[in-house]
Amino acid sequence: MQFQLDVNGERHALDLDTRTSLLDALRDHLGLTGSKKGCDHGQCGACTVMVNGRRINSCLTLACMHEGDEITTIEGLGRPDDLSPLQRAFVEHDGYQCGYCTPGQICSATAMLDEIKAGWPSNVTGDLEAQVEASIEEVSERMSGNLCRCSCYPGIVDAIRQVAKEEARA
Repeated sequence: MQFQLDVNGERHALDLDTRTSLLDALRDHLGLTGSKKGCDHGQCGACTVMVNGRRINSCLTLACMHEGDEITTIEGLGRPDDLSPLQRAFVEHDGYQCGYCTPGQICSATAMLDEIKAGWPSNVTGDLEAQVEASIEEVSERMSGNLCRCSCYPGIVDAIRQVAKEEARA
């Protein structure tokens, strides 16, 4: 099937089997290898990307379903010489060790911070009328779909909370 994907601000024409996952299209056909294939079942979050600003597991969706959508991968969030605020915070707080889950963690956290700004409650939000705060409990709950086998969770949560505080002051 011929279709186009808009990835990181660039349009790509593809001719793929309709069964090709978005993850495989990104990695194998567009050369965007930041998103990782961890479990291929949507359980680990290593493949997390953003579609129209919302985080999804790219291993669980078909590429051809996303024609016309705005797809953002880790490669679209920053570059080595121009890191995003979350990428910088992950470095500052040692929010990674082996780095395998880091792209999915950062994509998920980027979209999660937008959810908090929009006032979306989570399972642990106590007051549905108050502004949601990026507490340790909120961040941990919201990031629970992204696993880190190296157990860098304290650094990941600290990095996310730092950026949330910086954005709240801006």
